[in-house]
Amino acid sequence: MDLILWRHAEAFETADSGDDLDRALTPKGERQAQRMAEWLGRHLPSTTKVLASPAKRCQQTAQALDRKFKTVPALAPDGTVESLLAAVRWPDAREPVLVVGHQPTLGLTAAYLMAGVMQPWSVKKAAVWWLRSRQRLLQREVVLVTVRGPDNV
Repeated sequence: MDLILWRHAEAFETADSGDDLDRALTPKGERQAQRMAEWLGRHLPSTTKVLASPAKRCQQTAQALDRKFKTVPALAPDGTVESLLAAVRWPDAREPVLVVGHQPTLGLTAAYLMAGVMQPWSVKKAAVWWLRSRQRLLQREVVLVTVRGPDNV
């Protein structure tokens, strides 16, 4: 199974409403999301399932990809590694899954899957971490396929 973790692009610090979920992308964030979406569009299999946090900044980031996506409340800013892994059906999903989400959950998830412990790894804004679960002999292993930021795509 491939799991692609995509952190939302740069967003304004506060929303007019004062609600964190209403924070929108900055103009720079819109450009970051578009650059990363173009790269993803060239590399994602057509069968990739796209899941996004209900936060406006994640919705806008996902929209840049110009594919259908599903909003998943468990991916909200207060989501957990366990809820993310359940939402994507790790490691048993047959199709690749792209998650548009938040720190620290994305970094904690990457650390947990790759190192076996939840550590506060940093996933930069608009960056993608592409992980792959595979069976090797009698053991399942996680491989880091690529890490890309909006400035190196």
